Amino acid sequence: MAERNERPDGPQAGEAATMDFAATVERLEQLVERLESGELSLEGSLSAFEEGVRLTRDAQRRLDEAELKVRTLTEGPDGGVELEPFAAPPAEDDGER
Repeated sequence: MAERNERPDGPQAGEAATMDFAATVERLEQLVERLESGELSLEGSLSAFEEGVRLTRDAQRRLDEAELKVRTLTEGPDGGVELEPFAAPPAEDDGER
């Protein structure tokens, strides 16, 4: 378990706002892998953790905004919310071909 004195690679605080949601999740996964690997110094680990917290908050904000948009789009004509369960398309069964 080699310890290096380096900051985690990747976007910093200002750049997180410009990433799309998938890129944010991917970056979070990279940070978790680096933290779990033990290759970062204490300072690098703290920096990675701080970036992870910022990205997590950004991702949660985006999810909250998406939920609000969905609720707005599903609002009924009487002003009430008509929530309907999401019907996922049936999964293809490769065994029945």
